Amino acid sequence: MLLTGCFAAGQQTGDRGGHRPAQNQAKSQAQSQVPSRLPATSESKKPARAPSGSPGTRASAPTDVNSVLARSLEPIRTRSGTRVSVAVMDPRDGRRAVYGSRAHVTASIVKVDILAALLLRAQRERRPLTRWEASTAASMIQSSDNASANALWRRIGRGRGLTDANRALGLTSTQAGPGPHWGLTRTTAADQLALLSSVFDDHSPLKGPSRDLIQTLMGQIDDDQDWGVSAAGSHWQLKNGWLPRSHSQRWEINSMGRVKAHGRIFYLVILSHGSRTMSHGISAVEQAAQSAVRALCSTPPLVSPIVG
Repeated sequence: MLLTGCFAAGQQTGDRGGHRPAQNQAKSQAQSQVPSRLPATSESKKPARAPSGSPGTRASAPTDVNSVLARSLEPIRTRSGTRVSVAVMDPRDGRRAVYGSRAHVTASIVKVDILAALLLRAQRERRPLTRWEASTAASMIQSSDNASANALWRRIGRGRGLTDANRALGLTSTQAGPGPHWGLTRTTAADQLALLSSVFDDHSPLKGPSRDLIQTLMGQIDDDQDWGVSAAGSHWQLKNGWLPRSHSQRWEINSMGRVKAHGRIFYLVILSHGSRTMSHGISAVEQAAQSAVRALCSTPPLVSPIVG
């Protein structure tokens, strides 16, 4: 019964730009008015991109979902040279799959973590965000504005403040960027999955109004940044990050968020490095997102034997 629903529906930074970011339009990571109480979660709609090789039948025998995911991701590395780390979870039943334990540079996906840290601080102080904090947070998430991220990074106490917040949020393998360099924070796919759980689950250090704010902003991303995990479904709330590395001439491309696919909700994280161009990296991330959802859908859940 859990499997049936899967088949029912048979860039460092995200700066402003024109529509879908192109390699020659992307800006490298810059280090440098919304109400304080926004409405409840607003999911953005985007036509689903039909994944190639969508599953049509269930697996003939129970198979380890992590192995299925690993096999499905191997062609991405072979064809493009991009290396990915992936985490996907169905929050309805807690089933998950994780591929890769490497710590990746976050680029702008850390902005969700920065906002979570800001909201935890406000909760401790028993106050809502100020009008300036709310407006700056909206710019940081929706438009991925780096100046806004710089300001809120300082407001939370930079790396120490992020580390303190991550301890409360259950992130155990995330290392805050040095000094002012929030975009050089390093994280794992599993840690970002834990962050998504804190953002979207009721049982979270983040209270309801705090979660509502993050969810709303992640559902109102600027049109030129609605790529990434959104390729796996038709409704999404996400944050992307991208960063060209000068020492390797390769790109870090990341995407994380919540998507609706095959009539179900998935938390999804794709971290990547080694892409030759930004467009190649985006393509690899989107293929990985589709593969992750297919892997979870095509693998029957393990069933405990009935003991008589």
